[in-house]
Amino acid sequence: MMRRRCLLLRLFLAALLAPLAAQAGDVTDDRGRTVHFAQPPVRIVSLLPSLTETVCALGQCQRLVGVDRYSNWPDAVRKLPQVGGGLDPSIESIVALKPDAVLLSVSSRASERLEALGIPVVALEPKTHADVRRVLGAVGQLLDVPPAEGAERVWRVIDAGVQAAAQSLPAHARGVRVYFEVSRGPYAAGSTSFIGETLSRLGVRNVVPPELGPFPRLNPEFVVRAQPDVLMVGNRSMQPLVMYPGWDGMAAVRTGRICVFDPDDADVVVRPGPRMAEAARTMARCLADKAP
Repeated sequence: MMRRRCLLLRLFLAALLAPLAAQAGDVTDDRGRTVHFAQPPVRIVSLLPSLTETVCALGQCQRLVGVDRYSNWPDAVRKLPQVGGGLDPSIESIVALKPDAVLLSVSSRASERLEALGIPVVALEPKTHADVRRVLGAVGQLLDVPPAEGAERVWRVIDAGVQAAAQSLPAHARGVRVYFEVSRGPYAAGSTSFIGETLSRLGVRNVVPPELGPFPRLNPEFVVRAQPDVLMVGNRSMQPLVMYPGWDGMAAVRTGRICVFDPDDADVVVRPGPRMAEAARTMARCLADKAP
């Protein structure tokens, strides 16, 4: 009798917990779609460098079987097969890798074609500090990494690192006005971008107001009128730094208050992901050196 009751109790608990187990593999992405995984994926293709870095920061680099051509950190991912650009990758190359899941940006044109082939797609695109924290949690859930060991731990390191960088800034650099160019155009990092949020936490002012959006294309004359104290250039396209018309008259240009980040540093400062603390330290060093 007692055995039968124990058996019934176990069956009851199993039935009660089954829906929870089924939901454990559900991830809602930035398209608002809920993607179900019966088991955590073990073969992952990542088509966005910040997502590649997030997987590795969570200690799961070994699950990556392919990446986009721009994913280059940590060093281990450089040895993986590259499947083209993140926006328009080679579908054939991805299929050949037999992934359980593909991580990509919302703007990628590959989503529908991959889903039509039966390959689960999770679209995540961090744009702010809060997004980075949320995406860490979503990827950690997808990979079945306990939050305390994964997403929460990584975020604490990021947050503490940004705060430490802010505290390291010398008094003469606080409150200076900064212009940050992310690519030729000029395309700038606005106040509402993750770069703008980092600058704000460092205690400096962004000359690009929030109403222009996170990454607006500006008229070069706008920057001339703004007269920033320091210019930062994180242009990963490797295009040479060429002054726009009128820029040679700016005090920051005449006095050399410009930081042009090399390709490795540019990768760090323009990616919203686990290396944001390093990005904050890089920007803090620039400010300490170039602020008037």
